[in-house]
Amino acid sequence: MNMSEPMQFSATGLRGELRFDEPMRKHTSWRAGGAAQRVYQAADLDDLQRFLHLLPADEPLIAVGLGSNLLVRDGGVRGTVLLMHGALSGLSLEEDGSIYAQSGVPGAKLARFAALHGCRGAEFFAGIPGTMGGMLAMNAGCYGGETWQHVTRVQVVTRRGELLERTPQEYEIGYRHVVKRETGNGKCETGKVKREQLDSFHLSPFTFHQEEFFVGAWLKFEQGDGAVARQEIKSLLARRISSQPLNLPNAGSVFRNPPGDFAARLIEQCGLKGRQIGGAQVSEKHANFIVNIGDATAADIENLINEVRATVAAQTGVDLHPEVKIMGEYAKHE
Repeated sequence: MNMSEPMQFSATGLRGELRFDEPMRKHTSWRAGGAAQRVYQAADLDDLQRFLHLLPADEPLIAVGLGSNLLVRDGGVRGTVLLMHGALSGLSLEEDGSIYAQSGVPGAKLARFAALHGCRGAEFFAGIPGTMGGMLAMNAGCYGGETWQHVTRVQVVTRRGELLERTPQEYEIGYRHVVKRETGNGKCETGKVKREQLDSFHLSPFTFHQEEFFVGAWLKFEQGDGAVARQEIKSLLARRISSQPLNLPNAGSVFRNPPGDFAARLIEQCGLKGRQIGGAQVSEKHANFIVNIGDATAADIENLINEVRATVAAQTGVDLHPEVKIMGEYAKHE
């Protein structure tokens, strides 16, 4: 895998930063994984559109926010990674009372902004360690709330750099599940991923050639007492700190909760708390977290995910489906 081969396009007029052979451990909350051939951090939405317009149509491309729900394999990533966090940070109150948030806005910042403007119902976003783009891509949620419950429309940019608006009706939306509705040919327009593939561990939307990316959304919340909302945010953050291993690199909940049960309960029931492979460990504080206790490789983490899944299936008959997305190639020695 040649990680230094230059991309053949003219960068005239671009204002962002293009880096080569960039370690993705810098951009994922697990602090593990290989390098990306190229990483582009756009200056703003206009700059991102121009970059995409100049990009070769066959260039493998993926968008990453905080990397808080992502594992990049040790062999790295072919193609280009778009870094949304820090660039697409627009956040505003619209005339109709909705809130517009670009894809790089962190959940906690959205929650505080909504409370500041007298909105109720956005508090749960403070408990999601991701950005708007990632929350839209997987319908992220916690503490009884989900992202798409509040979305009135979204803004996407295509591979050609075209800016479009779409409605929730154009997507299949479920628990940690968002896919562009299928066209008449039976394929999804975005990512060419069929709905049933989402339940396969190794077939995640992040591993496919994506045709468009979320760059913003308009969200609607009820009006209420902002002071009460701010107090609720503080309470949720305190609850998160007390129940989750935030002192160690992690990617949040590794597995989706199965219907009527909790992944953490099943993992703990199987005696897997504290189970370790290399530098990766099932957290002793919260069984649905895998933490990097020191120099874990992506292979350590992925092997532990597979072991937990296999053990729970063997002992309980429940097949846990990962929430985390895995992309990239295995290292040559694996």
